[in-house]
Amino acid sequence: MRTVTCRKYSEELPGLTAAPFPGPKGQDIYDHVSAKAWKEWQDHQTRLINEKHLNLFEPKTRQYLQEQMTLFLSGTQFDAVDGYVPETK
Repeated sequence: MRTVTCRKYSEELPGLTAAPFPGPKGQDIYDHVSAKAWKEWQDHQTRLINEKHLNLFEPKTRQYLQEQMTLFLSGTQFDAVDGYVPETK
């Protein structure tokens, strides 16, 4: 199993099996983001899209999501969804 030092969690975790999209940004995520952090980002992105009623056809929406992805995966402050409380396991 491939592992990476995850940028979000600052620890060695299982990595993605492939880059999430082509290009340098996808390669950077593949090299420095764990599968766990990527899954959490995908879930958070879905919540942002649904709760904020984002239109993915608008360039400003795609730019916003790119910015939020960078913040989320780096472990810094990112936009939360109003009223969302993560499940505790």
